[in-house]
Amino acid sequence: MVIRLTAKSAVLRRRGTLMTEMVVAMSILVLTIIPLGFSFLREQQLCRAYYFQALAMEIVDGEMEILRAGEWRSFADGSHPYPVRAASVKNLPPGRFVLTRQSDLIRLEWLPEKSHKGGKVLREVRLAGAK
Repeated sequence: MVIRLTAKSAVLRRRGTLMTEMVVAMSILVLTIIPLGFSFLREQQLCRAYYFQALAMEIVDGEMEILRAGEWRSFADGSHPYPVRAASVKNLPPGRFVLTRQSDLIRLEWLPEKSHKGGKVLREVRLAGAK
């Protein structure tokens, strides 16, 4: 007995082959695009953290210049919250600036509330002629 393919069964066979190719192509696409999307997301978060850290460094460096010019005299020994005058501080994530003075040493640091938002920035200076 010979089984002959009719036109209808040939069409069904082609559709099945096409469907199999489409499933394989979609799985390859999903397996490559989804991890790529997550890597772009991670890179974006990393770039944002670097931006926050660079911005905090600029602010801390500028404020440290003001402190070294003589502003440090208006603070007693110990740790104090430090009011920042820079307008760009509004671009930083929530955090705080802390000034620590110990006789001839001043330390200014920015401490973000969340560690993955740039990390802390610290500048420390020894003062000549401080008592």
